[in-house]
Amino acid sequence: MTTEPHWYTSSYSGNGGQCIEVATNLTDSLGTVPVRDSKTPGGPVLNVTAGAFAAFVAGVKAGAHGVG
Repeated sequence: MTTEPHWYTSSYSGNGGQCIEVATNLTDSLGTVPVRDSKTPGGPVLNVTAGAFAAFVAGVKAGAHGVG
């Protein structure tokens, strides 16, 4: 089991400089999805519960957050 995050940026992000990176590889082992600012990879990391992250993604896909 790995506890090191494997960061990636969504292919939908483009290169506008307002991107986040997520590490979904820790969902099964830790139950969280670490999120960080792509411009500051050494900065703070927000650990979001897997359920909250899934709800956020579903909301974005449904247009609930003014994106998508």
